[in-house]
Amino acid sequence: MAILYELHPKNPQQRTIEKIISSLRSGAVMLYPTDTVYAIGCDLSVKSALQKVRQIKQLSNDKPLTFLSSSLSNIAQYARVSDRAYRIMKHLIPGPYTFLLPGTKLVPKLVMSPKRKTTGIRVPDQVICQKLLETLGNPIISTSAHLPDEEGDFPTIGVEKVRLFDSLENLVDIIIDDGTEPGFEVSTILDFTEEEPIVVRQGLGWKEVQTWLDYVP
Repeated sequence: MAILYELHPKNPQQRTIEKIISSLRSGAVMLYPTDTVYAIGCDLSVKSALQKVRQIKQLSNDKPLTFLSSSLSNIAQYARVSDRAYRIMKHLIPGPYTFLLPGTKLVPKLVMSPKRKTTGIRVPDQVICQKLLETLGNPIISTSAHLPDEEGDFPTIGVEKVRLFDSLENLVDIIIDDGTEPGFEVSTILDFTEEEPIVVRQGLGWKEVQTWLDYVP
C-alpha cells in the first residue's frame, strides 16, 4: 500500500519533500497533483520506475511518456529547441502546456517515441511540482492518472480524489495529497518537431497558444 504524504499546496514542508525525493531516487512511483490533472510519475533517470509507470498505465514501449522540467533552460538539456520554439515557449512557461520536441541523448529510450525520437516536456505552474523538481535535480515523469473503466481503459474525465486514491493505492508507492480535488482539464499539446508549430490538442491555455503562434515570428 502506498505511503500518503500531505503537503500544503503553497508552502510544502521541505522535510516531507526530501523524504519523497529519497524514495524516488530509490525507484518509487508516485501519484501527485500538477497544474492540470493528478499524474503518475517517477524519477526520469530510474529505469525500473519508468517500466513500472508503463505497467500501471498499460502502455507499450512505443508510446512516449511526458516529463516535467523545471525551466526553459532545463528543457534545452533534454530537447533541441529551435529559435522560434524558444521565443514562443518563453511566453508560455510555466503553464499547462506540453511541448513535443526532438529529444537529446539525455532522454531515456523508454520515454521517447521510438520512431520519431521525440519527447513531450512540460514546465508546470504548480508549487509542489517545482519543489520536487528543484530538490530532485532531475525531470519527473508525468502521465495522467485516469481511472481504468470496466474494459481496462483509462477515460479522460475528472474523478473524485477518494476514488482516485483508492484505485491506485496498491499500484503506486507514494500518494501526495495537497488538499485540492483533482483537475480534469488536460494540457494543450504543441508540436515543435516540424518547421511550423502545430497545436495537437486543445486543452488548458490553448487560446494563449494561438495568440503567441500568431504574434511570434
